[in-house]
Amino acid sequence: MPLLMLKDVPQYECLLERSKRFPELDPSAVEAFLHLLRTSSDVFEAIGSFLEKYRISPGRFTVLMLLTRNPDKPINLAELAEAAGVTRATMTGLIDILERDGFVKRRPDAADRRVLLVAFTAKGRSFLGKIVPAYYRRVSGLMKHTTAADRRTLVQMMAKVQRGVPAFGS
Repeated sequence: MPLLMLKDVPQYECLLERSKRFPELDPSAVEAFLHLLRTSSDVFEAIGSFLEKYRISPGRFTVLMLLTRNPDKPINLAELAEAAGVTRATMTGLIDILERDGFVKRRPDAADRRVLLVAFTAKGRSFLGKIVPAYYRRVSGLMKHTTAADRRTLVQMMAKVQRGVPAFGS
């Protein structure tokens, strides 16, 4: 589902004019923020459209991609939830569907039967083997207008923005 964001980001001059009414508005900060949101929304929509062709949600795809980090070792369901930034209940729902579709299997941890481990199945590995090359081609296509230096700068800038996220929630 696409995020509801402005398609038409206001021009800097418009933001500058608005800052006269709202002195706390930093026009360059708001301009950069709106462009970040607009681009994020477009990227999420494109990812969703791509994954729809394979009949998988972005959330389930994320879980499968997390499992590729160490594909031969089952992962604790709670650790998967933490890595994905979702609640355990949300992760349980995602795993329910992936297990129903035959992509993963759950089993209790031998050391602590209260802990559930999640592992790939052959069907899950095969599915990712089909989808991941096309996914990475699209990621490369998305970033093709940037240089390696641009990308390093973008990563550094996004880390700075990430450090500011708590200020938005307070």
